[in-house]
Amino acid sequence: MTRPPKIIWIIAGVLFAAASVAINYQVKFVMHHRSVGSVQEMGNIKVGQPAPDFTLRDLSGHAVALSAYRGRKIVLMDFWATWCGPCRMAMPGLQELADKYHGHGLEILSVNQGEPADHVRDFIQREKYTFHVVLDQNQAVGGQYGVQGIPTLVLVDKKGVVRWIRVGYSPNDDDLKKLVEKLTKE
Repeated sequence: MTRPPKIIWIIAGVLFAAASVAINYQVKFVMHHRSVGSVQEMGNIKVGQPAPDFTLRDLSGHAVALSAYRGRKIVLMDFWATWCGPCRMAMPGLQELADKYHGHGLEILSVNQGEPADHVRDFIQREKYTFHVVLDQNQAVGGQYGVQGIPTLVLVDKKGVVRWIRVGYSPNDDDLKKLVEKLTKE
């Protein structure tokens, strides 16, 4: 069997590099400006309406129900995956929120979408995140919430009502921080 000429490898490399640059541009600039931001409704959820209840297992195997926090805590759900670059970019900000407001009634439920528990656990431990991670193995909860892109954040108040939804990553979390601050005082 003969090897392809060197020029074929060079052309393939150039095409791969060009495609990578084009995809990166689409994700970072074109799609970012179209799809990122707060929305009033998404799939089956709507701001001002009760959040659908669910129960998922956490990394320790314990059942975690959204309704268990009703009347006690504000819940910020983050639908994400380890392979998602924007999800990973958002996580330090989530950790910052968890550190600042956990003692004031904020619970972060980091809802991993379809990855094996060991893989997720290794990632969380390696990055030293301390917020609560639950596993949506078959992505049923993501589907129930109408998640079509990750990261997706959903903020639920102590009464179990959806107060804020954001699709995509944004380095500016001022609106979320202000709302969390307000809700922790209610």
